[in-house]
Amino acid sequence: MNELFQPTVSGIIQHIEALLARPEVQGVKLLFLVGGFAESAVLQHAVQAALGARGLRVVVPHDVGLTILKGAVLFGQAPGVVRVRRSPLTYGVGVLNRFVPGRHPPEKLLVRDGRRWCTDVFERFVAAEQSVALGEEVRRSYCPARPGQRRVLINLYCCAAEDARFITDPGVRKCGALSLELEPADGCQDTAGAPPGRREIRAAMQFGDTEIKVTAIDVSTNRSVRASIDFLSN
Repeated sequence: MNELFQPTVSGIIQHIEALLARPEVQGVKLLFLVGGFAESAVLQHAVQAALGARGLRVVVPHDVGLTILKGAVLFGQAPGVVRVRRSPLTYGVGVLNRFVPGRHPPEKLLVRDGRRWCTDVFERFVAAEQSVALGEEVRRSYCPARPGQRRVLINLYCCAAEDARFITDPGVRKCGALSLELEPADGCQDTAGAPPGRREIRAAMQFGDTEIKVTAIDVSTNRSVRASIDFLSN
């Protein structure tokens, strides 16, 4: 029976050791095992045997199987109890950037209206393992491709790596879509510095809550734009 658990237990211990090797957790003396699997005596003994020799004290709280549930209920009742969350993945979108020879690969070159662009650039919103405070926002501005456009659809991408450069890199996948529903632009004034006929839509995304939230404003009218994120159709 113990052999059935060995691959999983070994993977957990290797993951813990990799986390403990990071500079930001140096000096940690206490390790709490939580969650349903933490009730397993096999896991408890294996973790204590592997990490106890390193000076770590392994603590298994009372009702360890309910720890996650209690934490979720407490966060729902009083969100302020959790100040900072860590993003599990790197999130961003694909954009066009000015092509820089020597920095961007030649196969990403796109020439449009006499200008040289680099395609498929991964514009990062938040990086994996980055600390994100509750209510912290990431702001980005977008311009519709056509003056009379009523909807802007922006694909969202994610990956486990922190240093992805392009949406075509290994491990980068489409995870959702950001939809902005626009009102007619009649009577709107152009935003200062924006190209003639272009509208600036400023979107704010929150990554510090239990779900990713988005709001958007049409800068020219200062009106809210209906914004939504779809993660279910991918």
